[in-house]
Parts: sequence; C-alpha cells; structure tokens
Amino acid sequence: MEGNSKKDIKIEEILELLPHRYPFLMVDRVLEVNLEEEYVIAIKNITINEPFFQGHFPGRPIMPGVLILEAMAQTAAVGLSMVFPQHKNKFFVLAGLDRVKFRHPVYPGDILVIEAKGFKMKGHIIRTSAVAKVEDKIVAEAEILAAVK
Repeated sequence: MEGNSKKDIKIEEILELLPHRYPFLMVDRVLEVNLEEEYVIAIKNITINEPFFQGHFPGRPIMPGVLILEAMAQTAAVGLSMVFPQHKNKFFVLAGLDRVKFRHPVYPGDILVIEAKGFKMKGHIIRTSAVAKVEDKIVAEAEILAAVK
C-alpha cells in the first residue's frame, strides 16, 4: 500500500476482501483507506433494480435500514482487513450494534457514502463507528462490533 493510504479500490479487489456475493454484497467501490488515521470510505449505488425494492414499500421504495447497516458493516470489514492484516483471510462476523440511528430514508438513485473509522481490537472483538451519508446528509450511524472468525 502506497504510504498509509490507498484510493479507489474497485470491485475485483473488494470481492477478494469480502466473502459476500450478489444480492448481499453492499459495497460497490472503496474510495479511500487511510491506515494512519484509521478510516475507510466506500460507496453503494442504490438503483431501482435492487431486489429488495420489489417487496419493501412497493410504490414508495426506500432502502431497508437493515441493509444500510449491512453496507456500513461491510465497509468496516474492508477497513478491518487492512488495519489488521494478520486477519485478512478471516471472516469478520457482525457481533453487535450500538447507538444505531436512522436519520433520513435512502431512495433509488441515491449514492450511499459510508465512512467507518477508529478500529479498536480487544480480544477477538473489534469496535468501529460508521456513518452513512447521501449528498453529505447523514442517513444512518452506528457503532459496529465484529468478531474475528
């Protein structure tokens, strides 16, 4: 990695870092990973073609909050695999969520920008905080706990 940051991680590398596949891969691109400041920024493009829109509020499609949280957790997992390279080939399993807040709905056509930061490890549990935004407006935030498996 160039210095302590890496920019523009495309889907091919994301598929190497995350075990998720369609329809559960919720990270389309990683814009930046900064190891020194311990943050990762990723995006998820929200299209009307997402399978969840068929049954979630038909006629008034909004992205389910649980999937926003999943996108946040997957973004955190990308950061975890780089901040803790000794665990790169292991799974990061969602172990808990604290201080979850949903602030605004996410609609088809939105670009979800997710930042996870501050990776702290205690035993096999890692804690990080994440914020999801659309057009610089916070739509969700949470503290995420992941277990290394």
